[in-house]
Amino acid sequence: MSSARTWFITGASRGLGRAFTEAALSAGEHVVAAARNVEPLVELAEKYPDDLVRLALDVSDRGAVFEAVERASSAFGRLDVVVNNAGGLLYGMVEEATEEQIRDHLDVNFFGAVWVAQAVIPCLRAQGSGRILQVTSMGSGGGMASVGFYGAGKAALDSVSEALAMEVEQFGIKVTIVQMGGYATGLFTAGTTTTAPDPAYEGLRSQLAEMWGEDAGPDPSTVAPVIMELAGLPDPPRRLIAGSRSFDLVQEMDQARVEEYRTWEPLSRMALG
Repeated sequence: MSSARTWFITGASRGLGRAFTEAALSAGEHVVAAARNVEPLVELAEKYPDDLVRLALDVSDRGAVFEAVERASSAFGRLDVVVNNAGGLLYGMVEEATEEQIRDHLDVNFFGAVWVAQAVIPCLRAQGSGRILQVTSMGSGGGMASVGFYGAGKAALDSVSEALAMEVEQFGIKVTIVQMGGYATGLFTAGTTTTAPDPAYEGLRSQLAEMWGEDAGPDPSTVAPVIMELAGLPDPPRRLIAGSRSFDLVQEMDQARVEEYRTWEPLSRMALG
């Protein structure tokens, strides 16, 4: 009997999802790779014909997600590691974003991950085991100008995933929120929807561009070993920051928030609740 685990990875055709898919296959695991466009995975399918199954999937379609998970669990007889990675970026100021852009963005980044979680839990519960890795962001703890809706979707996923972890631990299912740092995933190109810019924010846009610079970050393959080790831990953390520089930045942001709370503590304590 094969000891290889079966991975179900969304957003598997590029960026982080592609890196995780390649790492799992290289380790001798089975992978069901889901993405809207699975053509970029043709070479991998030829290289690993017995270990890779490609599924075309739009995670914003709840019915399609449930059908895909049923096919995924049947492909190799079980599911062991579920990586909720599919997502995109809505770039623009809060005032600029249209209702359609906001809803479409959250349909993928938040609701899509929820549909996947809902679909895989019965399978994992029946097995009495399984891992769900929820890919969020190092910035999910607070908002940042021009990427507020991206942060909002990831923050919502953080919160739901904390609840999910408490709910399913009794079934032998472990949930980890993976707060990703910045990697060269193509998110700001192929995965981006941009608002129509309002001239009123031109100065702020220039400041942000200067602050961020042109460094796209390290290659996604550099974080794949972290995911592989995380998936094998018998007692994994609820949250993990993925990235050395990102770890430091998150600590700084958290400390700044604590200091602000302390500064205004007297005002907070005027209320009795």
